[in-house]
Amino acid sequence: MASRRAAVPAKYLFNGFKAYEQPSPCFARSMATATATSETPSSNPTPIPQATLSQTHNDATLHSAPTKPILEDQVSIPPAAPAKPSYAQAFQPQPNPFAQKAQCTLYNFPSFEPTSFVSYPSTHLLLPLRKDILHRAVIFEGDAARQGSANTKWRSEVHGSGRKVRPQKGSGSARLGDRKSPMLKGGGVAFGPKPRDFSTELPQKVYDRAWRTALSYRYRRGELMVVEDEIEISGVHEDSLERYMMDILRWNKLSRNRGNDEGRSLFLTMQRREGLYKALRGDGMFKHARAIEAAWVDVKDLLEGARVIVERMALETLFEEHQSDLPERSKLRNVMPELYLQEGKVLGKRES
Repeated sequence: MASRRAAVPAKYLFNGFKAYEQPSPCFARSMATATATSETPSSNPTPIPQATLSQTHNDATLHSAPTKPILEDQVSIPPAAPAKPSYAQAFQPQPNPFAQKAQCTLYNFPSFEPTSFVSYPSTHLLLPLRKDILHRAVIFEGDAARQGSANTKWRSEVHGSGRKVRPQKGSGSARLGDRKSPMLKGGGVAFGPKPRDFSTELPQKVYDRAWRTALSYRYRRGELMVVEDEIEISGVHEDSLERYMMDILRWNKLSRNRGNDEGRSLFLTMQRREGLYKALRGDGMFKHARAIEAAWVDVKDLLEGARVIVERMALETLFEEHQSDLPERSKLRNVMPELYLQEGKVLGKRES
């Protein structure tokens, strides 16, 4: 069994603390800052016990140095000031992430050496990834690309006689009509496909947002390469175009055989470049790269493949055509007016 302890009343627990409530006169005298010479001893001093003679001698002969009183506490941490109400604080607007600039490196073709830089607004090339919008755009393009030309003949459209094959009763077999029945070989097709339109609807603003989201996705991954001039191969014999283009892809790690196993590269041009298109027309080049004009490219093409190599004029034209969801002040014409003042720009020619 556990030993029992005597219960101590609570009033006896604090007996030891009473000595510190009122310090003794000797203790208070030793802590004083005033000197002992200023006091005049009385003519009839009170008898002092032997235990306190040494302390009295020290107080009478030793002088304590005057100390400066501590007026401020410089050690302890001051209490925190009360917080101001939210309505009393000054309004500070949050930084706008769309006010930033997306800086692109301009390359030279075919050496792919960096030549300069160009900055585009973040509303065109720095959008967050929206998989839902990209999915809707890809489905919209796939539905619009369906031909819907499948056609079958119903029994009324099949050529043949409408005479009844056998009597209705008496033969012991199932009742049957004419030879054009769907149950017989050579007859019509029950509920077969007919030509129809598979295209679906998608708001133009959503589709334009998907375009710029796909380009922003490529830019964030470092897979968007902007060429300052035209992507054209000149001065090479027609029989050597394929080999020359293959050397360019291998040297810059754009082919699937040299550090790029994710897919083929995509070249976007403003117009048809005969030298480039002939070089990529061969059977062995189709798995490495392909070229498309900017007028025929879609969102699915931007998401497929390893890298997107686009001409600067083609990129700016795509920006101009797919910005219907932006306000007028955020469009490329108002944000970068210097693009329309340069001579030879496609954007400037489209206005004339």
